[in-house]
Amino acid sequence: MATVIVRQVASPIRRPKDQRETLKGLKLNKIGRTSELPDTPHVRGMIAKVAHMVRIENEG
Repeated sequence: MATVIVRQVASPIRRPKDQRETLKGLKLNKIGRTSELPDTPHVRGMIAKVAHMVRIENEG
């Protein structure tokens, strides 16, 4: 199964609660932390929701 590696690059302070919860769902909660997740439409939707706070490091 394909995976995607995501890195948090911005703080969730002063962000809506749903965006903070989305970061937790992506297993991110501190700047600089990375997470390797399955490349599914569900995960891609979560990444799109917080795209201003995360960066995709590697796809594949």
